[in-house]
Amino acid sequence: MRALVRGVFFAVAIAASSAGVGVAAANRPMTLDEALAVMQAHRFVDLTHTFRPGIPHWKGAPNESVKTLYTIKKDGFRINEYCHIGQWGTHVDPPAHFHDGLNTVDRIPPNQMLMPLVVIDVHRKVAKNPDYTLELSDVYAWEKRHGRIPRGAFVAMRTDWSKRWPDQAKMMNRDAKGVYHYPGWSMPVLKLLYEERGITASGHETTDTDPGSATTKDDYSLESYILGLNHYQIELLAHLDKVPEAGGVVWVAFPKVGDGSGFPARVIAIVP
Repeated sequence: MRALVRGVFFAVAIAASSAGVGVAAANRPMTLDEALAVMQAHRFVDLTHTFRPGIPHWKGAPNESVKTLYTIKKDGFRINEYCHIGQWGTHVDPPAHFHDGLNTVDRIPPNQMLMPLVVIDVHRKVAKNPDYTLELSDVYAWEKRHGRIPRGAFVAMRTDWSKRWPDQAKMMNRDAKGVYHYPGWSMPVLKLLYEERGITASGHETTDTDPGSATTKDDYSLESYILGLNHYQIELLAHLDKVPEAGGVVWVAFPKVGDGSGFPARVIAIVP
């Protein structure tokens, strides 16, 4: 991954020359200061929804509550008490969310939080069919345009479903029979990405990895598959329409919750 990220930095080094990084850096290992200068010369895109009470969430989750314990007017400072489940807003699902004995939030290695960003864009197909699931042809089409998906990448499925935020009804898209209609991944694609391409993590804009037609029946087999490999995922991503399909880097951050089964995350893309 280090070589790939360095390649991304070098490809834009000329644009960052005003920050003190020259093309000569290509002839020697890039220092961390130089790498930081290159990143800071680029565009930062927040892929995270702001969370608060009432936001869209998994059907089985209670709403968040917020209580003000201290106020600036009365106490000279403000402290709020927040009560929400781990899978609230844009969040990380660690392996332990579904599987005992695998990584909890605090055990996810920090070197798995900075990754090449791959965005597979199927939003036009989803606009025509809300039940669309990612196909192998979508992955191969991406690779035809950009080359093989790199090992260690974070692969995001762009559906533009996040544009329905913050309307819970529109996000779940439930019909008169109680069936949810929203897009999802497919097992052949996940097997290719995790077992053959060797990606680190994946993410999506919906509340679930599995499509709505499956989660209506409480079928979360695709999510269980990812987490069972001791990999993590990010749900409820935002603004994937503002980043390119390739050439970016993603930084995923979340609190180090002891024995955590999930927690809100902050996901930032750094793009040309």
